[in-house]
Amino acid sequence: MSIQSTLQTVPALGTHPAGGSNPSRAETREQLSKATYDLLVIGGGILGISTAWHAAQSGLRVALVDAGDFAGATSSASSKLLHGGLRYLQTGAVKLVAENHFERRAVSRNVAPHLANPLTFYLPVYKGGPHGAAKLGAGVFAYSALSAFGDGIGHLLSPGKAQQDVPELRTEGLKAVAVYGDDQMNDARMALMTVRAAVDAGAVVLNHAEVTGLRFTKGRVTGAELKDRTSGDEFGVSARLVLNATGPWVDHLRKMEDAQAAPSIRLSKGAHLVLKRTSQWKAALATPIDKYRITFALPWEDMLLLGTTDEEFEGDPADVSVTEKDIDQILDEAAFSVRDQQLKRDLITYSFAGLRVLPGGPGDTSKAKRETVVTEGKGGMLSVAGGKWTTFRHIGRTVMKKLESLPGHPLGDDFEPINELPKRMPLPGVANPRAVAHRLLVDNPAPGPRMSADTAKHLATHYGSLAFDIARLANDNPALGERVHPDAPEIWAQVAYARDHEWAETADDVLRRRTTLTIRGLATDEVRGKVQALLDEK
Repeated sequence: MSIQSTLQTVPALGTHPAGGSNPSRAETREQLSKATYDLLVIGGGILGISTAWHAAQSGLRVALVDAGDFAGATSSASSKLLHGGLRYLQTGAVKLVAENHFERRAVSRNVAPHLANPLTFYLPVYKGGPHGAAKLGAGVFAYSALSAFGDGIGHLLSPGKAQQDVPELRTEGLKAVAVYGDDQMNDARMALMTVRAAVDAGAVVLNHAEVTGLRFTKGRVTGAELKDRTSGDEFGVSARLVLNATGPWVDHLRKMEDAQAAPSIRLSKGAHLVLKRTSQWKAALATPIDKYRITFALPWEDMLLLGTTDEEFEGDPADVSVTEKDIDQILDEAAFSVRDQQLKRDLITYSFAGLRVLPGGPGDTSKAKRETVVTEGKGGMLSVAGGKWTTFRHIGRTVMKKLESLPGHPLGDDFEPINELPKRMPLPGVANPRAVAHRLLVDNPAPGPRMSADTAKHLATHYGSLAFDIARLANDNPALGERVHPDAPEIWAQVAYARDHEWAETADDVLRRRTTLTIRGLATDEVRGKVQALLDEK
């Protein structure tokens, strides 16, 4: 049977090792509306997701809702890095860099080794550049020391050796190259696995559920009124404490609580480009643009990721987009260290922009601290904004401790202080991705088709051991083992899995955040139609 005909008849998945498919949206709405939760988290970016995960692990009854998809905004529009923050050394923030390194290594080595990988960075030093070789050499040595040399010792490298690893490195005027190590991830996949961890711990979650108003009891915020954007159904959620974790929309929700609430944040736009690679890169480039800014050229998902910009943004966060000016800036800045043949516009497959949430106040956004701000509103709603992807676990713990310390907190006198989460609490699917990929290739029960090496690697590095569930679907129904697009490693079993286990409702949920098809420039109208048809078969 062809994939075209099979897609219209694939039933929802049956039993699953983790306990079956997710409940239907109707079942989830009923569950949300009938119970009173200890904590309602509004906002399904990584900050809200992490807090929900920690709260559920602590034994609280937790609900999490988002007006769009999980990680649908800034959390899937990052530079895809887990990093210590090399530039923070320049401001003397040594403790911050050490803390970031600790979290980075905990996530990439213990919590989610299946979703993160080490990445070597080359920091080129050009004649007339903003920093000298000696300064950068000392900087990367100090940077590596703050991570206990777990990624090797930061050092200087000859331009010739660096060009062997990065063929498109511009060598004109290149004096030296400083070397250091950080980590890389697929941010959308990391966020989705954290949602799953929260659900495994007992949280109830619903995406595409918009808050239309807040519930009040004697002047205190005690829940929210919601509308299911997929069905139009209206319902409500009651909670003893509400957390506003809506990122760029944080002040919008604060005004629902208190119409007179003053702005608490400002926004900075960061744009990125994704390009086809003209050759294989064995390292990333981090090129100083001026005293404070660095532009990245990162090998990512078999593509090249360029960026980012940093400019103040005003207006509706939903309208953020990449402009021609952004594209020109990113390509121009990349040209400091990348040869022209890799920067042709016809190599661009995708562009995206996210909004950094910064504390309100004056000054250049590129110099602003990426700190997390927690405030309590007139009605007792907590609002949390800001922070970095790298420290998402730490932010979740910080918010939970803030709940503990609230005077007369509304969680009740029976609320016990949170249990300290184990430092190495892993995300679902934790496994060595190389071992998983090997198993996927050698464990090939008849009559299933043999899985290609690139698909096995893709599944292993995006799902970990959960990849075996996807392989099982493909073995049970060979049509699901076919590629969604001939030029990408994804298979149709991933779409069925996203529908039944990863809360995917729209084609964009699948193509942009559950898979890499959009960033590869392969989300054609035909592909979108077939994906939506499979999602609708519930």
